[in-house]
Amino acid sequence: MTDSTRGLRKASILSGLADDEIEQVLHLGRFITFKTGETIMREGEQSDTMYLFLSGDVDVTKNLTLKIAGRGFGHAEKSMTRLKAGTAPVFGEMCMLEDEPRSATITAASDCVLFEIRRASFDQLCAANPALGLVLVRRIASMLGSRVRKGNDDVLKLSTALSIALSR
Repeated sequence: MTDSTRGLRKASILSGLADDEIEQVLHLGRFITFKTGETIMREGEQSDTMYLFLSGDVDVTKNLTLKIAGRGFGHAEKSMTRLKAGTAPVFGEMCMLEDEPRSATITAASDCVLFEIRRASFDQLCAANPALGLVLVRRIASMLGSRVRKGNDDVLKLSTALSIALSR
């Protein structure tokens, strides 16, 4: 097993794959590093890359429209969450499944090591090895499903809190 293969094993989305399958993934992309403070992806930009998150921390922000006292409405970046490599195996994965702009800005909160995969390379892997492609797509779909469930729970909590606040 090469050092690169061992490096990719850090991505939980690849857990349980055989060494030869990890090697196939290794040929899809490249390792890339970002220094603290560098923007990895920007909300609204078009892109065709996802990143396996191997080490570091990132901040996820979204552009929000806010009411500014006495001045009407304005825009601000709102921090949504901080992700750690061990807890978030992938980001940018939605572009593997759809051709839509980025949904958030991700900035390196510490030095980060990522593995970048382009959609065309991912599609080639899925065509060449459908069984491996299916495993990866199912894992991506499972992560997206978990995020939707969490988002639904968050909306319910916020709606409940707003309802209580407005009823006073």
